[in-house]
Amino acid sequence: MDPVSVQLSSKNLWAWLVRLVSQHPEWLSTKMRFFLPTMGMGSSDETPDPDWQLRQLHAQGQATWQSFIYGLCMELEVPLHLEVPLLSIWGQDDGKARQLATDEESQSGPQLNQGLKRPHQSCGTSPRRKQCRKQQLELVKKYLQLLKTFTQQHFASQLAHVPPILQWSRASTPLDAQEEAGENDLGLDDDIDVSIQDLFNFKTHKEPRVTVLLGKAGMGKTTLAHWLRQKWASGQLDHFQALFLFEFRHLNLITCFLTLSQLLFDLYLSPESEPDAVFQYLEENARQVLLIFDGLDEALHLHSNKKPVAADGARSALTLFSDLCRGTLLPGCWVMATSRPGKLPTCVPTEAALVYMWGFDGLRVEKYMSYFFKDLLSQEVALAEMRTNRRLRGMCAVPELCRVACLCLHHLLPGSPPGQSEALLPTVTQLYLQMLLSLGPRGTLSYPSLLGLGKVALEGLDTGKVIFSAEDIPPSVMAFGAVHSLLTSFSICTKPGVQETGYAFSHFSLQEFLAALHLMASDRTNTDKLTCHVTLNSHWVLRTQTRHGLSDHLPTFLAGLASHACRPFLSHLAQRDEAWVGTRQAAVVQVLRKLATRKFTGPKVVELCHCVAETQEPELARLTAQNLPFQLSFHNFPLTHADLAALVSILEHRAMPIQLDFDGCPLEPNCPEALMGCGQVKNLSFKSRKCGDAFAEALSRSLPTMGSLQVLGLTGSQVTARGIGHLMQVLPLCSQLEEVGFQDNQLKDSEVLKVIKLLSCLPRLQKLDLSRNNFSTSTLLCLVKAAVTCPAVRKLHVRESDLVFLLSPLPETATEQPRAPGLQDEDSLRKEGQRRSLALRLQKCHLRVHDVEALIELLQEGPRLEEVDLSENYLEDEGCRLLAEAAQQLRITRKLDLSHNELSDSGVIYVLRAMSMCQTLTELRISLLSNTVVLMFAQEPGGQEGSGERAAMRNSLAPPVASEPPLGPRRIRLAHCGFRAKHIEKLCKALGAGCLLSSGHLDLSDNALSDEGLALLAQWLPGLGPLQSLNLSKNGLTLNAVFTLAQSMSALKWLFHLDISLESELVLLRGEKASSLQECQLEPSSLARLCAALEDCPGPLKVQLSCKTLSDEGLETLLRSLPRLPQLSLLQLSHTDLSLRSPLLLADIFGLCPRIRKVDLSSLHHVALHFGSSKEQNGVCCGFTGCSLRQEHMKPLCHMLSQCEALRQLDLTDNLLGDDGLRYILEYLPQLPIAGWLDLSHNRISLEGTLHLLETLPFCPHIRQALVNLGFKQHFRIRFSKQDEAGITLRLSECSFEPEHLPRLAAGLSQAQQLMELSLTQCHLDLQQLTVLLSLVRRQTGLLGLRVQEPWVGQVGVPALLEVCTHALGLIAELSISETQQQLWIQLEFPHHEENPEAVALRLAHCDLGTHHSLLVRQLMVTCNRLRQLSLSQMNLCNGDDASSQLLRNLLLSLCELKSFRLTSSYVSADGLTHLASGLGCCYHLEELDFSHNQCDAENTELLVQALQGTCELRRLHFSHFPLGGSMLAMLIQGLSHMTVLQCLCLSHTQIGDTGAEHLAAILPEFPELRKIDLSGNSIGLAGGVQLAKSLTLCRRLEEVMLGHNVLGDPTALELAQGLPPHLTVLSLPSSHLGPKGALRLVQALEWCPNMEEIILAGNKLAGGVPHFCKGFRLLRQIDMVSCEIDDQAAKRLVASLILCPALEEILLSWNLLGDEAAAELAQVLPQMIQLKRVDLEKNRISAQGAWLLAQGLARGSCIQVIRLWNNPIPPSAAQCLQSQEPRLDFAFFDKHSEAPGDT
Repeated sequence: MDPVSVQLSSKNLWAWLVRLVSQHPEWLSTKMRFFLPTMGMGSSDETPDPDWQLRQLHAQGQATWQSFIYGLCMELEVPLHLEVPLLSIWGQDDGKARQLATDEESQSGPQLNQGLKRPHQSCGTSPRRKQCRKQQLELVKKYLQLLKTFTQQHFASQLAHVPPILQWSRASTPLDAQEEAGENDLGLDDDIDVSIQDLFNFKTHKEPRVTVLLGKAGMGKTTLAHWLRQKWASGQLDHFQALFLFEFRHLNLITCFLTLSQLLFDLYLSPESEPDAVFQYLEENARQVLLIFDGLDEALHLHSNKKPVAADGARSALTLFSDLCRGTLLPGCWVMATSRPGKLPTCVPTEAALVYMWGFDGLRVEKYMSYFFKDLLSQEVALAEMRTNRRLRGMCAVPELCRVACLCLHHLLPGSPPGQSEALLPTVTQLYLQMLLSLGPRGTLSYPSLLGLGKVALEGLDTGKVIFSAEDIPPSVMAFGAVHSLLTSFSICTKPGVQETGYAFSHFSLQEFLAALHLMASDRTNTDKLTCHVTLNSHWVLRTQTRHGLSDHLPTFLAGLASHACRPFLSHLAQRDEAWVGTRQAAVVQVLRKLATRKFTGPKVVELCHCVAETQEPELARLTAQNLPFQLSFHNFPLTHADLAALVSILEHRAMPIQLDFDGCPLEPNCPEALMGCGQVKNLSFKSRKCGDAFAEALSRSLPTMGSLQVLGLTGSQVTARGIGHLMQVLPLCSQLEEVGFQDNQLKDSEVLKVIKLLSCLPRLQKLDLSRNNFSTSTLLCLVKAAVTCPAVRKLHVRESDLVFLLSPLPETATEQPRAPGLQDEDSLRKEGQRRSLALRLQKCHLRVHDVEALIELLQEGPRLEEVDLSENYLEDEGCRLLAEAAQQLRITRKLDLSHNELSDSGVIYVLRAMSMCQTLTELRISLLSNTVVLMFAQEPGGQEGSGERAAMRNSLAPPVASEPPLGPRRIRLAHCGFRAKHIEKLCKALGAGCLLSSGHLDLSDNALSDEGLALLAQWLPGLGPLQSLNLSKNGLTLNAVFTLAQSMSALKWLFHLDISLESELVLLRGEKASSLQECQLEPSSLARLCAALEDCPGPLKVQLSCKTLSDEGLETLLRSLPRLPQLSLLQLSHTDLSLRSPLLLADIFGLCPRIRKVDLSSLHHVALHFGSSKEQNGVCCGFTGCSLRQEHMKPLCHMLSQCEALRQLDLTDNLLGDDGLRYILEYLPQLPIAGWLDLSHNRISLEGTLHLLETLPFCPHIRQALVNLGFKQHFRIRFSKQDEAGITLRLSECSFEPEHLPRLAAGLSQAQQLMELSLTQCHLDLQQLTVLLSLVRRQTGLLGLRVQEPWVGQVGVPALLEVCTHALGLIAELSISETQQQLWIQLEFPHHEENPEAVALRLAHCDLGTHHSLLVRQLMVTCNRLRQLSLSQMNLCNGDDASSQLLRNLLLSLCELKSFRLTSSYVSADGLTHLASGLGCCYHLEELDFSHNQCDAENTELLVQALQGTCELRRLHFSHFPLGGSMLAMLIQGLSHMTVLQCLCLSHTQIGDTGAEHLAAILPEFPELRKIDLSGNSIGLAGGVQLAKSLTLCRRLEEVMLGHNVLGDPTALELAQGLPPHLTVLSLPSSHLGPKGALRLVQALEWCPNMEEIILAGNKLAGGVPHFCKGFRLLRQIDMVSCEIDDQAAKRLVASLILCPALEEILLSWNLLGDEAAAELAQVLPQMIQLKRVDLEKNRISAQGAWLLAQGLARGSCIQVIRLWNNPIPPSAAQCLQSQEPRLDFAFFDKHSEAPGDT
């Protein structure tokens, strides 16, 4: 008995098994092909023996046999009594089965490919045999036939193949292939069966011949490769004798090196004999050999640059592929590779042809379904279902999904109602689910096997495995996969001679789907691991990585499984409840929710849209859509119909419009169909060379359905007449389009003219761009005609290949409904055509003279031409002349550019003659060197009909004129034209014709006139009329020409300014009265000749001279000539080297020329002499700065300056005088007639000189002020005055006094009786030195103020400072201490009168002398008995020691003449305030008390108020920022009742509220002398405000009322307006909640107050009722209406009333709603307000036009210093331009014109 029978343990089991499979031969053959893919089945006529087949299966091993038994029991009808022993014996892994397998393997090995492939032998080692050519060809012929037979038997396709869309990448298509293909796409015509010949250009002779097919997963790359092999085997690819197909997923398994012959013969098919002869034939006929490599992106080690080669020439499979591509192996062969899109490896040559695979379009989908469904009825039902289901139709664009969809439809359609697929197949994930559900033979699935298969799939993804062995898959799972065709098998070769069977999923996407199922349904996968796989794969890495990952669609499938529709299936699969599944689904959705809020680039956005669309979650889709940016760009990565469909499905949930830009993206030709009905897209732009006519056709089907589309761009594509034809049929239906661009396409003349019809079809069109297409000159004239006739066109720009129309939609078409054409419509269009202006730019268009004539004829009947630019053509002289003559008739309003048109010098004359009669010409610029010919025009007077609002405002600034104002001066610039003396006559005749240059500017610079030409020109100049300027620079002129021009100044009445610089060749004649001669070497004789030539010139005259060096003799000659030039107003010498003697020569000019008013010499290089009339007696200014003057120069200088009658200013800064020079000047001061500033800064003056100045003061009675800073600033300035002024002020800074200087300083202070104030700032004077100084200063009589600012003042404390005062020899009249400012002020009164001892004793009786300051108090009583003002600011009296406050108390008790006491912004303790209150209680003569910015509690405030009971003479009381709420205010009011002479009451920000206001209102009438009241910021409401207003009307002497920042409202304003005090000067009510009614009534009442100076109403809502005046205020200085909601209309009456306020200095209208109308009104009144200094218009709505109007108003004469315009809608460029024209316009955030702090 054989071993098998022994192992079966049953007599008939094996025989029954043989009988069973004999009944199903087809099923057994299918299993044989699955488990033994490498074994040949013999001839098709022979029936294989079932027993032999079973034994072959059994011999494959335990795993294969078990899988076969499982499949047999699942698919065939096996009785139960036989199924049990079969599964028990062969379905388990026991010893018997293993023994059986061992015995079978020992008996016989598998004979693979018997009859087709002989046993393995190495082809590379067999010796080459010598045989005749005939025998070799027979062997080769036999092998080639064997190849075809092998392909037909092993790889026969069961289903007809539908080729996908193929598209050449134009960047890599061979040139000759491009010439043959008139279409960019392969197989895009009506015959979808693509010709396989199109993939190979057999006419090319270039090598290597490499083609790469690029396509995303599921596009059918592998299927196409196998289909090509099948086509070849059937004889259709007859060009190739041999075809070899390899898959890189198989080659990856080969670990050893191979030779090319081993790759071809051992791994594919070996010849029966003589492999070397066959290989030699293949090498000799390589041009007829095709090698296909599938899955290049799956190849291992693509990034490695190392290509090792063994000694026998063997190398890796990838290296073999690389050498084949580069032609180093099998040169001349054809190589084709398939790959997913991305960066190709370096082994692929750059010249390889790239072909994109795009899947199916509609025709291909229908053809595939017709092949799939054999039954005609089923075919029709399936096609109908597909046509009605847009989503399903989009999914079927991917061939793999189309196959899955057909499987699902085949399962669903029988017995299902129409439209069932829309509910069951909404997403790709559910499509796969339905496929699984349709696989079960009885409608059931083995869920454990399905999960097991998912586990295998996931492990493969994690480890990068796509091919599995039998050991990798459990038998039951293997059987499940084989039964349901989820797994495929094939032969794999790991090395030569070793054949194995490999298994893989039927498609890689299926592996990802099953892995996703396992992740979602397996309880072994936690939530964290699940969510880790929900990521977005960026396609940007495709540009840098050549090998892709294995989980492209895994996140998408996970998202799809998170849909609610998948929950029941997942619950059954996982054997868990739906809540458990829902938790896992929610985790996936939550990850997607987080991703939806992030910003991604285009590739990840597409991936995110796919995932979100699969979830079917509307809220998630809405969140994703809203977070997409407005401009969504996609760059340089492939996009399919499915990608755009996913994006559109998300955009449907978006509320806002979006802009889609596709730049450089390879696009599937039919992908625009996905945009059908997408109403969210506003801008749509495609820029790709891969978009052809098929793409345009698909786009045309979507455009009419996109209702929000405004901008359409199709740039850089390959659209031709066919594509344009489709688009032109639908574009007129898109009436909402505003911009259309077809740049850089293949449009010819006819297509361009078709597109031009859109100008009249699209009513809202604003731009049409047809640049970089192909059109002729004849078409160009048609374009011009279209621009002229279409009333909406505003500009046509053509330059070489650029072609752009700019349009302004007509108002009628934009707003009204279409009407029937009639007379009214024709009139409106005609009027609109008259109003519009057209800009025409036809640059570099190859136009010639005959084209000009046609162009002029077209333009004469057209609209006004704003600009005509015909530069860079071939018009020559004649064409330019014709256009210049026609310029007047063409109504050009701005510019005619004829540059670069080969104009000659004769042509210049022609153009000048042609323009002589053109009245609108304003400027002509011609330069033959730069080929520039530009004519500028002004609009004809009265030519603009219906001028707009801005024009009206602009005209309102101009004074009333007659009917037609004259045009402005013309500018004729003829530079670089090569004119010589011989051209002067013709040129001047042309210029003189028709008054071409009347009052204009003529520029003849950069020619070659020379002195001869200038002399001729001087003769012709009177005939040219008056000019404003004449430029003759760079004409080779000499000094003789200068004298010629100077002599001409008397003959030419318009010539007042002669500006000449011979070195830089500048010669400029202007109408301004001045002359300039620069960079000339002027000798004394030349100067005398020049001055003589200027004697007859009219005045006033300005002369500017510049030469390298001017000698003393030359300077004297010039100065002696000045008396003969009475018309001279200014003489300047710049950039001229002068000697050290020049200051003395210039100082002597006062005796030579009494008209001199100012002499300024700077650094011995620059001199300016200003002259005036002899009647002016304001004194002269003299400055010699940086002239290296020393002490020895002072005597002659002062002697010469003493001849001047009145010296207003003498500036000697930056010299070398030192202390000796200062000493001499001070000694000579009595003889100098100076009455102004003497500036000696930066003269190396030391402290010695400063002390000498102090000692000189008694002998210089006219000194009024001296400012000295010996620090870094080095200031030393003295002011003189001959008028009687009160004393001298001396300010010394950084003088660094030492102890030895103090006696001298004190002596100077004692002797200078006129010195009233000495300021010592940072002079290093410490406390002890100050004590010494005070003890040394002694005077006979008068006052002396001493101000000390040192850091120690804020540190030593009050007692120490008061003790210093006791050492003063004079009596202290005023004392002020500021700790924060570190400043001490003492005013001394001399002489020191001794007080009556009895009076001293009486004052001491009130003091507490029991402290350690008793002696100090006694001393202070002596020195301070005349103290009238005591000021303490920013003090800290909160220290633990209350000695300071006690000392102040005793001091106050002893002051009988104190008038003013101020304690502000200080920190005072309770005890300290008690002491102060006690001391103030005895100051009965106090007139002013200031406690502002302090804080006290109620108890201390009560003490303070009680201290005021005796101050009946108090006139000014300040308690601002002092808490006075509740009882404290009541106490204060009670204390105020006896102050009948009170004039000023300041209680701002004291929190008194309505209650306090009512209490105050009750007592205010008791103050008859009240002048000022300030209650701002006190939270006063309507109740308190009304009562307060009633009370204030009774205070008839009030001058200032400040009630701002309270809630007063209109009732308070109306009550206040009932009786405003007649002497009122200031009314401040900012932020008082006033309305228009109250404010208007209040201002009307103010007109009865003639002394008003300030009105402040800022922060109130005055819209609609802005105050205005009828009578005006003659003294009003400021009006503040900031942030009052004032608009243009409200501002008009306000601005008009401002003219009635002649003293107005400041207008504040910032943060309002003012626009250009208000600016125009202001601009009119600005010149009339002579005192106005500042206008604040910040944060309004004034545009650049309004700012320009304000600048015009300023230019008409105004004293305004600044107009603030920050934060108005004015572009920065316009602001910069306006500010350069008018510096007083300030657009900055910070106010640059604010007053700087004064000099200390």
